[in-house]
Amino acid sequence: MFCRELKNNGINVLGIGDQPYNELSQQLKDSLNEYYKVDSLENYESVYRAVAFFIFKHGRIDWLESNNEYWLERDAMLRTDFHITSGFQKDEIEVFRHKSNMKKYYQAAGIPTARYHLVDDWDGCMQFIEEVGYPLCTKPDNGVGASDTHKIENQQDLEYFFATKDPDILYIMEEFINGVVDSYDAIVDSNGDPIFESGTVSPISIMDIVNNNDNAAYHVTSEIPDDLKAAGRATVRSFGVKNRFVHFEFFRLNSDQHIGKAGDVVALEVNMRPCGGITPDMMNYAGNTNVYKIYADMIAYDSSLQPKVRNGYCAFAGRRYGREFTYSEDEIFQKYGYCLKDYGPVDEALASTMGDYMYLAVFDDEDTMNQFYEDVIC
Repeated sequence: MFCRELKNNGINVLGIGDQPYNELSQQLKDSLNEYYKVDSLENYESVYRAVAFFIFKHGRIDWLESNNEYWLERDAMLRTDFHITSGFQKDEIEVFRHKSNMKKYYQAAGIPTARYHLVDDWDGCMQFIEEVGYPLCTKPDNGVGASDTHKIENQQDLEYFFATKDPDILYIMEEFINGVVDSYDAIVDSNGDPIFESGTVSPISIMDIVNNNDNAAYHVTSEIPDDLKAAGRATVRSFGVKNRFVHFEFFRLNSDQHIGKAGDVVALEVNMRPCGGITPDMMNYAGNTNVYKIYADMIAYDSSLQPKVRNGYCAFAGRRYGREFTYSEDEIFQKYGYCLKDYGPVDEALASTMGDYMYLAVFDDEDTMNQFYEDVIC
C-alpha cells in the first residue's frame, strides 16, 4: 500500500525482493514500475547489483526505503554507496540500532531512561544489581522486537540467563520499569516537523505475550495525550529525524519508581520505521484517514492535505489457540458486528507477539473498547 500510494503520486516505484515475480500479489505488481528479483536479500552484492541496474536503466535514485527494521542497516549501506541522501547513512545508523546508544539522545531531550549495564561477566552484573535491585530486564543491545527478552526476578533467573544466553550477542541489562507501553507514531517531513501523529497503547506487555504465550491486546488512538506528544516531538528533534515514518516507544509509569512518578512518561526505545503488522491500518481506522497516502505525500510534496476525519480508537484483540473463552465467535459477531473491521488468523510471522486469531474493532470511547477486550480475550 505504500507502493500503491507512491505510484498514485506519480513516483517511479522500483522494487527489489527475493520472491518470484509471479508470486507477488496483483495489487503489488500494479503498484511497481519494475521489479528485480535477487536470490537473497541477505546477499549485499546481489542487492547492490539490483540498485546499480535500476540506476543504469532509470537514472539517479532519489529515495531508498524498506520500512522494515531488519533491513535498516542494509538500507543505510545502499544509500551511502549510491549517494542517496534522503535517509540515514551507514555512519549514522549505530545511533538508534543499539539500545544503549539511544540513552544519551533521550537524556538530551530531557526524557528519563532506565539505568542500564552492558552484560559482561557475573561480577559486573552483580555490581549493577546491587545498585538497582531485582527485577531486571535483559535483551540484545542490537535487536528487533521482544525476541530474546527476559525478566530476571532473582539470582536463579540470572544463573539461567548466563547459562542459556547466546555468547555471540551483546546484551543490555536494565532496571525493570513497571508501566504501560505507549508509543508516539509520526510521519516527519524534511524539516523534522510531524505532518501526521498517532499513538498506540499496549496494556499487556509484549515481553509477557512472547515469553508466556499470552493473549494480546493493544489499541491505536488518533488523539495523543499532550505529555506523550511533547516527548515524541522532543525525541524527533534530539535524534535529528527527517523524512521518515517513526515508531517511538515510551513507558507510562504504573507507580512511583526511581525513574519518576506514577503517570510519568519515560523512554523505552526508538524505531526508525513504521509500527509493524496491521497497525498502520489501525491508524487509518482510528482517524478515518490514509497513512500510506500521507507517507507518499511526504515523499512527493513534503506535506499532505490528507485529513484526519475522526478522533477514535481502533482495538486489536489476539486470541491463542487451545484456550477457552467466555464468548464464542458468533457471540462476538452479535455483540460487536457493528464495529468490527477485520478478523481471522494472524500471519505466522507475527503470531508470537499478536496471538493466533485476531479481532479488530473501532470505538468512540474507551469504556466500550475495554469491555470489548474483556469479552474477546477473557
